[in-house]
Amino acid sequence: MTLFDAPRKPRRPSLTPLIDVVFLLLVFFMLASRFGTDVMLPMPLAGRGGGTAYSGPPRLVDITPEALRLNGVETGEAVLAEALAGLVEQRGDTVILRGRDGADLQRVISVAEALRAAGYTGLVLVE
Repeated sequence: MTLFDAPRKPRRPSLTPLIDVVFLLLVFFMLASRFGTDVMLPMPLAGRGGGTAYSGPPRLVDITPEALRLNGVETGEAVLAEALAGLVEQRGDTVILRGRDGADLQRVISVAEALRAAGYTGLVLVE
């Protein structure tokens, strides 16, 4: 290099190694994390064998985005457990839950959790 050469423009560092490290960290954290294991709601689906035969009066809960219907009669969520009490002999009897008219899954789960909290354990989910 001579004294009178034009000064070179400094070269910018390459970002490729940095991008590689970011992608490796992303893959690591995706593989190391656990998805969907926080809450598990045990609920049999209709059509599976191994259960007891359905007996007694109908116990069909239609779940819509706005309301609940027990056997076609509109019922509030607060009084659903009491309304079901007259239809079951014991709290383990089968109660059928059916999502209707665009009810989202969270609505179905919240109704199922409310019934489980009231002691109903024979919940069955149908389409």
